Amino acid sequence: MKNNFRIRPSLLITIGILLVLNSPRAQKPSYPIDTKVVTTVERMIIPVPVPAGAQKIFPYELSKYEQNGYGKWQFGNGLNYQKRMDLMPDSYTGSSVKKIAKLLNFFAITDIHLTDKESPTQAIYLGYKGDVISAYSGIMLSTTQVLDATIQTANALHKLNPFDFGISLGDDCNSSQYNELRWFIDVLDGKKINPDSGKKDDPIAGPLNDYQDEYQSAGLDKNIPWYQAIGNHDHNWMGIYPPNDYLKKSYVGDSIIKMGKNIFTQAAINERTIYVGVFDGNTIYGDVVGIGPVSSTKPVLIPADKNRRSLSSIEWTNEFFNTSSKPIGHGFNKADAAKGFACYTFEPKADLPIKVIVLDDTQKDGDPSTDIHGHCFLDSDRYNWLVKELDKGQAEGKLMIIAAHVPVGISDPDPEMGMATNSVTTEANLIAKLNTYPNLILWVAGHRHLNTVTALKSPDPAHPELGFWEVETSSLREFPQQFRTFEIARNSDNTVSIFATDVDPAVKEGSLAATSRKYAIGAYELFKMDPIFSFNAELIKQLSPEMQLKIRNYGTQISK
Repeated sequence: MKNNFRIRPSLLITIGILLVLNSPRAQKPSYPIDTKVVTTVERMIIPVPVPAGAQKIFPYELSKYEQNGYGKWQFGNGLNYQKRMDLMPDSYTGSSVKKIAKLLNFFAITDIHLTDKESPTQAIYLGYKGDVISAYSGIMLSTTQVLDATIQTANALHKLNPFDFGISLGDDCNSSQYNELRWFIDVLDGKKINPDSGKKDDPIAGPLNDYQDEYQSAGLDKNIPWYQAIGNHDHNWMGIYPPNDYLKKSYVGDSIIKMGKNIFTQAAINERTIYVGVFDGNTIYGDVVGIGPVSSTKPVLIPADKNRRSLSSIEWTNEFFNTSSKPIGHGFNKADAAKGFACYTFEPKADLPIKVIVLDDTQKDGDPSTDIHGHCFLDSDRYNWLVKELDKGQAEGKLMIIAAHVPVGISDPDPEMGMATNSVTTEANLIAKLNTYPNLILWVAGHRHLNTVTALKSPDPAHPELGFWEVETSSLREFPQQFRTFEIARNSDNTVSIFATDVDPAVKEGSLAATSRKYAIGAYELFKMDPIFSFNAELIKQLSPEMQLKIRNYGTQISK
């Protein structure tokens, strides 16, 4: 029998509305941010000094922060741009130069360290009493909520000054776990987030009132494509070593791992003298349990979770193809991802000669080094690929930006931050090579959790265009918990200015992200960290005569 059923247009419209309302993009976020969204140019977050004579407490005693004056903050005046002309000739003043056209606008997040707080393999014992801040901080309870607030802040800024793209510079995960990575991708995709693992915990009965509750994330504005670089924490246990068989089994098991006291020596991984501890996710403050010497500590079993499994760099990279936001793969291509090659390029605007080179400069999964795997590293494949892409970009007359997790050319007394000794090139030789490309304008990086700008000057004063800028951005984990925007503008003298701006997530009072800020500031005070300052800068770059002519008519004119 012939079916004469037809769907009425009004019904199609109703179905369409329901589909839109039930799509992740259309859902209202469970934790909306502050209605006032500004950058640090407008206002700064200033920690309130801890009162003289305040009781000394341990970082893990979160319930005592408020009463003892730890973690308090207020808004202060904004931070103006510091004009940096380090790369320009000594005679250059820039006094009469005006910004006349916007070329590119993007944002970068880095070192989010999304943390499965109930994993049996987080090395909490190294930090819970105040030794290593990267091992313990109260912000580990609500890392996904901080990321959600950050993405909402980026969305709000996008409405004011549209972004051409966003990029994560790595260390999305704290310890290379599958569920940590899925939380990251799902927050940017705008999905529902269950930040719990193992069995379901609910420290405070009811929805949306504690760090374990499932919530709806906002998702990055669908008009902003986002890209990804890999960090050392994304494919190494705690960012320091490739996981051995013991660790791989422990990730998905029910027993808290046992190790030696100093995990910064690889031998400690094979010792079994200390339980590293875990958060009790059913307590309001995430009490630390199962921690201490094996000889005197009662073993604590926790609910196992297969989604805690550790990811290799190949597995980690391939997970970015399981996404509902654009572009699929977020820069990685399947052929390279299948063999663990996490480098690629993209051109953010079809009508603009700018090329972004995303470089994997972390140590490889099979790296035999016995020290911690936090060095900058290039093997011959990566180095040759980098040179090829730089040569190509230079020949095609394109301005170039390198985006990588680990910075180069830094003044850091920590030898773990330098170039790996088994890299195919030394740091000095790498920088010397980079200084042969006049179209290289910027290297963006994370890793050190700092807001720092480094001028990598031309070796030839007669050719200042051979210098380039490096900008590092602080972590979304430790105070000041910031991300950064970059606006590149063409100037009236055909130089370019790079406006690097720090942004505080616009957290709403009383939200989990606001509580995380309190914990971050409290940890900063209790660990007696060196001041980590915001830094807004206008970075001026000399262009070659060829590029001055080429970009003269590019960009969106800035109204006077």
